[in-house]
Amino acid sequence: MTDDRVAPVLEVRAHMTAPFEAGVVVRDLELMERFYREVLGCFEVHRSRIPASIATAAGLGGELLVVWLQVPSGGRVKLILPQSVPASAESVVPLTGRRGLSYLTFPLDDLGPVVTALAARGAWPLSDPVVVWARGHRISFWADPEGNVLELVDERGGTGEPGRSGA
Repeated sequence: MTDDRVAPVLEVRAHMTAPFEAGVVVRDLELMERFYREVLGCFEVHRSRIPASIATAAGLGGELLVVWLQVPSGGRVKLILPQSVPASAESVVPLTGRRGLSYLTFPLDDLGPVVTALAARGAWPLSDPVVVWARGHRISFWADPEGNVLELVDERGGTGEPGRSGA
């Protein structure tokens, strides 16, 4: 017996033409650009002012300034500064305590130096302990200076134990 209420699945596959991009709405563009450049090694590849006529029609609100930052391993983070000041982002712990996009993941060769730099640049740790060993990886969750969550992951796991700190 078949269920006539179930719609047939149409197979559609997206054909990506460039690496994935994630947009982050910010309050202080200069601060956030500096943070992502100095701590995570991102570099600017494009900057554009999006007029209200386009941004509004696209569902983004009024005029925007967008800076595309290339992540060294591929992909991009778009920092988006709207004309009106956006509401503050609340970091929720546990991260699965809210729906939607929760964090950006940055695979690193060694997260130790980055963990040190994050604290010096206004970020705060969300992991307890700050670095956690998990299945051969070290992971660490941080909130950037505006509260956006970042996950750092490296494969140096080695002899660490799950839940144990070790930068």
